[in-house]
Amino acid sequence: MTTKTLGIIMNGITGRMGYRQHLVRSILAIRDAGGIHLSDGSRLQVDPILVGRNAERVKEIADQHGISRWTTDLDEALAGSGEVYFDAQLTTVREESILKAIAAGKHIYTEKPISESLEGALRLARAAQDAGVANGVVHDKLYLPGLIKLRQLVESGFFGQILSIRGEFGYWVFEGDLEPAQRPSWNYRAEDGGGVTTDMFCHWNYVLENIVGPVRAVTARAVTHIPQRWDEAGKPYTATADDAAYGIFELDGGAIVSLNSSWAVRVHRDELVEFQVDGTEGSAVAGLFGCRIQHRAATPKPVWNPDLRDAIAYRDQWQDVPDRQTFDNGFKAQWELFLRSLVDDAEHPYDFMSGARGVRLAEEGLRSSAEGRRIELGELTL
Repeated sequence: MTTKTLGIIMNGITGRMGYRQHLVRSILAIRDAGGIHLSDGSRLQVDPILVGRNAERVKEIADQHGISRWTTDLDEALAGSGEVYFDAQLTTVREESILKAIAAGKHIYTEKPISESLEGALRLARAAQDAGVANGVVHDKLYLPGLIKLRQLVESGFFGQILSIRGEFGYWVFEGDLEPAQRPSWNYRAEDGGGVTTDMFCHWNYVLENIVGPVRAVTARAVTHIPQRWDEAGKPYTATADDAAYGIFELDGGAIVSLNSSWAVRVHRDELVEFQVDGTEGSAVAGLFGCRIQHRAATPKPVWNPDLRDAIAYRDQWQDVPDRQTFDNGFKAQWELFLRSLVDDAEHPYDFMSGARGVRLAEEGLRSSAEGRRIELGELTL
């Protein structure tokens, strides 16, 4: 069996997502499994090259996982033999590093947002197009079991005409004084690229676009509910970024989406994110893993009577969508899709332009909040 090895420059692997999801659960999992099976029967193996600013930490990770190549010098890594550049750094430094990688002729795979602004995102898309390098953006939530099931329901026509979607995402992120915060402090500083709108609207754009339809208009309100938090050293700081965003998105075809994203909400639902989709023929509630449905023929007939306790057990009348397949880690599944696209003529649709549309939705959501108005979104082109 023939095996091809692909060098992957991984920048930002000392952070939580870069280390846990991209390095350990994706690239190292692929490496330790012997690589990826290709259509011609051969295998594609991966060879990570670690890049980070903290030499001690990068070396510790490399030694722990048997990785021979690492550096604190991005230019040195880009001058080497690695064919793919991956970026999981802070958004504030991502665009500059990706442009360097494009100039070095590397294929690009990156976390989102791909840039701090739509202008920067389009600059990256143009640079990649001009250089002829492949490019992909992480769209991990499309690979969650619950959303895979939801997408299958849409494609099967289960809903009939989709009328509306109601989404809830979030949890209480502790302020850091009495209980350590479970998210990094930079998330709550706008000057460091923080903010729930910037973070989550990029996700919601690709989720809606690829499961139901493109977003054509946005009305949003971004707020900072918790004005003071405490950082990793226990020092208080002023929260300058929004920690909650309340959005209404209008989709192609007329469906209306109401979606709340908050780091200042206590959870009273089955999962940390849930989407309820209502259509003329049926409804579904999908989370990270579960998906429950109710068809038109099985819908109860409530009657409003505030004088009597409602005897209908509504939640009991929904049906679980069964697991009909084995679900891999979503980050790993998309890594495999992207890497196959480089050598196996497989399609990878989630490119820089898809990432740019996500950045635009976040940017326009913040503008909608600041100006207090609805903003229409047209086609986005280079």
